[in-house]
Amino acid sequence: MSALAAEAFAVLRGVCDGMGIDHRGARLLRVRSNAVFKLRSEIVVRIATSPGAQARLPGVLAVARWLAGQGFPAVRPADEISEEPVVHGGRAVTFWHYVPASGRPTTTELGEVLRVLHRLPVPPVTLKRLADPLAQVRREAERSAVLTAAQRAWLVERIAELTERWDGLETDHPPVLLHGDAWIDNLLRRSDGHVVLCDWDGVAVGPREWDLVHTYHGQRRFGLTAQEVDAFAVAYGSDLRAWPGYSTLMEVRDMYAVGIHLRNAATDPFSRKELPRRLDSLARGEKNTRWYMAEPVTVSR
Repeated sequence: MSALAAEAFAVLRGVCDGMGIDHRGARLLRVRSNAVFKLRSEIVVRIATSPGAQARLPGVLAVARWLAGQGFPAVRPADEISEEPVVHGGRAVTFWHYVPASGRPTTTELGEVLRVLHRLPVPPVTLKRLADPLAQVRREAERSAVLTAAQRAWLVERIAELTERWDGLETDHPPVLLHGDAWIDNLLRRSDGHVVLCDWDGVAVGPREWDLVHTYHGQRRFGLTAQEVDAFAVAYGSDLRAWPGYSTLMEVRDMYAVGIHLRNAATDPFSRKELPRRLDSLARGEKNTRWYMAEPVTVSR
């Protein structure tokens, strides 16, 4: 078990003991930007690992409740346990209702769900504006203990260049409510066949293109096929590849995908292995090198 997972279990035990929640038999489902546990009571416990989560998560919960009122297919917070994030050991913890998954959703379904999301009004909730998607990557690069001096210098310069190019992008559409991490793995198929969008930690207001680029980037780095991307574009009703800012957006998304591994490399073996793969391919200008995601874990305690 990685140090990151061990720390997550310690936080889980502490917060559950303090609230009188039975955590026996809890399963660790994932450790990335969050440690995600499933309790035997069909409650999901999400322990944030990213800086600033404590300030951001009340808005995430508020959006989830608002989406429920709109009838949008999103995961629901377990307000009966806590309506606000609980902080333990410096980590912000939220509680959600578990969605039993049955089969892998399609990119067509993802495109349809995002089309509906982006047509909703911006909710009356205080949300961040997606003005600088590389802000956190910049901070991680500046303080990372795993980078060499040469790697840090290259990253800082490259992030500055991409930020300037991002600032120059223009879109014909008004800002929309963004999921923020609209990747196919964040779409769950329920046992009744309907799909539900989960993991709203990146929710924001900004250009719709940010939600769309994740699927195109999935073909570039994570094994999605051209047919899956074409199906996504048809379902959404617009093809991002026709947008003049497409190339820049893909490069920004490439750099964004480095951030989580910069943050976790010191304590997580997978991130320690994956980080140099991503950095080396970016430094060499390779646009189609395959990247990898950690396999979901199922550790019980």
